[in-house]
Order: sequence, then structure tokens, then C-alpha cells
Amino acid sequence: MQYVLDDGPIVSGETERTTAHLVTALDDRYVDLERLHGEKGARLAAESHSAAINQIERIVREEQIDCDFERVDGYLFVPPGESSDILDREMAAAQQAGLTDVHMVARAPITSFDTGRTLCFPWQAQFHPLKYLAAVAQAIVRDGGRIYTETHAVKIDGGESARIETRDGQTVASEAVVVATNTPVNDLLAIHTKQAAYRTFVIGATVPTGLISKGLYWDTSDPYHYIRLSRSSSVASDVLIVGGEDHKTGQTDDAEARYVKLEEWARARFPMMTDIVFRWSGQVMQPVDGLAFIGRNPMDEANVYIATGDSGNGMTHGTIADILLTDLIQGRDNAWSTLYDPSRKTIGALNTFAKETLNMAAQYVDWLTRGDVRKMY
Repeated sequence: MQYVLDDGPIVSGETERTTAHLVTALDDRYVDLERLHGEKGARLAAESHSAAINQIERIVREEQIDCDFERVDGYLFVPPGESSDILDREMAAAQQAGLTDVHMVARAPITSFDTGRTLCFPWQAQFHPLKYLAAVAQAIVRDGGRIYTETHAVKIDGGESARIETRDGQTVASEAVVVATNTPVNDLLAIHTKQAAYRTFVIGATVPTGLISKGLYWDTSDPYHYIRLSRSSSVASDVLIVGGEDHKTGQTDDAEARYVKLEEWARARFPMMTDIVFRWSGQVMQPVDGLAFIGRNPMDEANVYIATGDSGNGMTHGTIADILLTDLIQGRDNAWSTLYDPSRKTIGALNTFAKETLNMAAQYVDWLTRGDVRKMY
């Protein structure tokens, strides 16, 4: 028997805050992945994300899910005035990782502004994640699984039989347990020190149908911007979804200014935008070495697994977790297991780890003012 326990409604939380780019063009560049994980690791990263997109497409087809799934090309470009050398290096690294169809084009297919030389990643995809996952939930129940929403887990233990205790006093027992909660709720140290939380912002604006070519678009700014089109309820318009303006969670409090800046950036490039009809923010877990942590939970029982560290690619990392964890639980070998192993130590990421640790420590120093500490003698 398979059980799904969700603290809120089904497909809520960070899942409903994704912009649902299904990509092999990862947020962490192949230039960096090759440096951190070697040529084989970069190749496995490309392979696994490609397999995840194919898996989603297969499920959509077999379950006949109406979720606006479609294949589109993706385009990576640099901000005005910046060198495009990064695109040449990324093209070489992506091709080395097995994405041999990645190529350079003179500009992205956007008429409202000139992106300049652009790196094209063919055969990416997009979909409506809530429609997709609602249908997947129905399939789980149809096939004998049980889903419990509004169910808060207060204790998660592995061992001969994994046990989850809920806030209302119920207990669920199973052969294995997977904690997939954006950041693990059952871990106090091992993973929390290896990733950092970032807040990202998104707006959705009405645009006339046909004025913007369908595709996924990203720039190399820091923080970077990401763009795609979505269907609207009107045949005369689409919704342009634009995200970016990320900051480290808890280290600034200027959300309204971020939304304004994001809208200004978008209107300067897409003057056909009219009303802002949506806006939201989400929290992205950024691992120190660019790839998710999927596998056995460090320092825990062997039948406790985690999936975290999505690094802006939650829909594909989540699907990779589906494939990889199924193999691990059933005792099958999987070529991706070492790459995503939560216990891995990536030597090339030590500097990033040190910087993140120092940054975290600095926040605690800032919080502990004299007024917070009582005299103990």
C-alpha cells in the first residue's frame, strides 16, 4: 500500500508556485556542473533531466491528462552590453554532456527586443503543473494508493518498519518513507548546511495572442530572469509569465520593490503587456553543488529517503526522484544514484559551502544583540 501525507491541500505549497519550465538547460550551468561533478556527472545530469521530461510526457499521454503539455525550444541570452563568451562555453559544455543538438542562433525569436546571440536548447517542454498533478493524484487513488491531505507529520522514524506519527495522533507504518518537503523536516543538520533558501518572484501579464513566440527564455543576469507563455481563458490573449529578482530568504524585506523591478524589466522588453493578472513568490532550495539531494537520508535508518535541493528545477528533479527512489526502494541499481546521493561530498563546492556557512553565522550574530541576552550572574 502506498500512502501520501500532505500538510496542506493536494499540490499546494511550493508546487503551486512553480513556473513549470521542464528543461535540460539547468539553472546551474553545465560549465559549473562539469567542474563540480566531472564530465560523467554532467552527462548524467543531462540524461536524468531529459528522462524526466520524457517521463512526464509519457504519463500525460498514457493518462490522457489535459494539462497544456507541449514541447518548445529554450533560449539563453546575456544582458545588453555583456560578453556572450559564457554562451560559447556553455554550448561546448552542454554538447560535451550529451546535449548535441544545443546550438547558437543569431537571436531569440522575440520581435519586441533583440537578445543578440542566443544559445538554443531544443525540445524542452512546459505544462500546467496543477492540472497534471491533480490527475496524477487521481491515478494514485485509482490504483490503490491513499492520499491524506491536511495531515501534519510530527515524527518520522525508520527502522524495521518506517513510522510516521501525525499531529492528530494517527500512525502510518510502511516499508520505507520518502520525505519530499522542499527542505527535509526530519533533518537537523546534514542537509540544511548543504543548501540555502532563496526567494524568487513571479508576475503574470496579459499579452495579445500571437505577438510572442512560444518558448522558454532565460538571461544570465544575477539574479537571472525566466519567461514563458501560458494559455489564458480568452482566445484573444495569453499570459506572459516572468520570474526573477531572487534574494536569499530572510535577508531582505522588500517584496513590493522586487515586484516593481520585475515588472519594469518585463515592460521594457515586452511593451505589449497590459494588465498584471497574477503575482506570487516561491522558495527555491539551492544546493552548494547545483544538483538535488535524492536518496537515503544521511545519518538515518536505511529505509528513510529524502528529495530536496531542486535549485529551480523542481518539476524535473521531482520526477527524477520518482524514478531513482523507486529503484532504490526496490533494490535496483540506478546510474544516477551516486550523482544525487545526499551524503556526497563535492570537493569543488567547498568554497561555496564555506561562504554559505559564514553567511548563515553572520545572520545569527546580527540577531543576537545585547538586548537579546540576559545577564546570567
